[in-house]
Amino acid sequence: MALDGITLHHLVHELAPKLEGARIDKITQPEKEEIHLQLRSQGQSYRLLLNISATGARLHLSQKNKKNPPSPPMFCMILRKHIEGGKILALEQLGLERIVLLTVQNYNEYGDLATFYLYLEIMGKHSNLILVDPQSGAILDGLKRYSHALSRHREVLPGRLYIAPPSQGKADPLGTEEDWRNILFQDGLGEKVIDLLVRYYAGISPELAREILTRTGLEQTISLDQCGDIDLSRIFQAYTLLANPAHTPPLEPTLYYQRGVNPTRPNSLPTAFTILPFQQYQGLPTQCFTSLAEAVESFYQSKASNNSLEAKRGSLRKILQEQLQHLNKKKGIYEDTLATAAKGLRYQRWGELLTANLYRLELGMREIVAEDYNEESLPQVTIPLDPQLTGIENSQRYYRLYNKAKATIQKTTPLKDAVEEEITYLHSVLLSLEQASAPSELDEVHKELIDENYLSGKHHGKSLAGEEKNNPGKNKKNGKNSKHSKGQSSKNAKRNKQDPKAESPQPKIYLSSQNRPILVGKNNRQNDWLTLKKGRPQDLWLHTKNIPGSHVLIPLEEGEEFPDDATLEEAAALAIHFSQAKGSTLVPVDYTHVKNIKKPNAAKPGMVIYDKNWTLYLTPQEEIVERLLPREGEEMP
Repeated sequence: MALDGITLHHLVHELAPKLEGARIDKITQPEKEEIHLQLRSQGQSYRLLLNISATGARLHLSQKNKKNPPSPPMFCMILRKHIEGGKILALEQLGLERIVLLTVQNYNEYGDLATFYLYLEIMGKHSNLILVDPQSGAILDGLKRYSHALSRHREVLPGRLYIAPPSQGKADPLGTEEDWRNILFQDGLGEKVIDLLVRYYAGISPELAREILTRTGLEQTISLDQCGDIDLSRIFQAYTLLANPAHTPPLEPTLYYQRGVNPTRPNSLPTAFTILPFQQYQGLPTQCFTSLAEAVESFYQSKASNNSLEAKRGSLRKILQEQLQHLNKKKGIYEDTLATAAKGLRYQRWGELLTANLYRLELGMREIVAEDYNEESLPQVTIPLDPQLTGIENSQRYYRLYNKAKATIQKTTPLKDAVEEEITYLHSVLLSLEQASAPSELDEVHKELIDENYLSGKHHGKSLAGEEKNNPGKNKKNGKNSKHSKGQSSKNAKRNKQDPKAESPQPKIYLSSQNRPILVGKNNRQNDWLTLKKGRPQDLWLHTKNIPGSHVLIPLEEGEEFPDDATLEEAAALAIHFSQAKGSTLVPVDYTHVKNIKKPNAAKPGMVIYDKNWTLYLTPQEEIVERLLPREGEEMP
């Protein structure tokens, strides 16, 4: 639910008793569009967060202590000058508008007791926080300054008179049903009821309007002329319950999540919050709160964490995509070179045919038609000749061209193979990046890119948390050893060794329908640790064949060769789900025992070779994966 006027009313009503009379001990500005007021009241400490970002403008109490910049920004210093050390006299909402007024009393620069107004205006991208001297009505400063060049309505500059945002002129929800109907019918009868509720009544968001219609059982698209008298009465009753604060029952603040999401899992992202359980979200996972302020904080903190996660993911994705674009261009050049060189291999046969037909060659000939004795049908082959060369010289020229083509192939093939292996590796990193659901997992991908020389240690240096030979899933017999353009030095090999003091990776743990643990690596660092460190010789290892993806491990007891069929199939389904083959049909999944797996020297993270494997072909159902919920917080078996 958006922080609409109705929700804001209940939020201010909850916060006011705690904050009125509180002393402002300290003011900080940890982010460009966010102010924190550290308060003290009746022996209790609070942190009031005031945010004016375009998608997250709000106020609530916060438990999170964010890091502040080395020197406070100008607006923060203005607030400190005028209201730090002062007392909050009142916290109120202006009508049902999304404007909150903090009235603060403090001593001014002359030592006299003075009053200051701090307005929080929640208006999307136009949100602002403005400090005003109520005696003169002058603006002392605004977190966002702008002149008439940006707004014809007002200027937000020090010394200008404070002018409130233009009123929307909407009706108060406290009127009678007759008043409510008169306002509703002032427009065309063909208008949708849901649009009229948002347009004419204060504090109502589209989400709240949808809930009003949901509770009546009427269609969301119903227009005013389709409503009978009973329908209108039902709409008014639902409207009064939800939009009239005087009739709203005790609040039950609730966060809602997408279907299939476990709200208790870390980093679960809520999609909505409401003051009461909403029928339009019935059946969705929920998290309930006793405090609306806590629900608002949890919602926006999850949103901020997700935004930070996505920003870091997007930055790393761009780097990987640029590198892949560069490598694919190199691959194309190598393929063109090899294709041209492959045509040159015919020159060996032409040289041989010319040698066999020297008796027919004369100086000045431009071509010769000869029988190709290498084929049973003895086809006629036309061979171009240099008329200025003798027969033997033409033959030698073709041998030289053949040797050149052969040398080009010998030189270019390993270069092309190396580029292809690096492309496969980077696709595995990109897959890990997209699958990362926690800051720690994204940090592991970030560290891997640094270790493999795709990033410098300074690049993106902030932590969010505070295959066959060089191709998993490729059969060993088909593997080729080749060098990569990055990460191939012995220094890298040393650097890639795990720091003994470093925290062990934490692969995901799933529980099969037969109550057996299935371990899944979410990135190459986890894959290496799971397969090469955690895995025991008898454990069963799974991976999509020739397709980048996660390493999957089924722990087995000593003497147990295979798990039950259900666990094996579910583990294979997880291997497909966490691979590039997700959503495909009849995907081959190789499985073998850990004792059959090896990691070649200087191989990239996550890259292993294996032999003596079995292959399972599976078209997994997503319902299988959804049933296998991760056992968060459990120790590795």
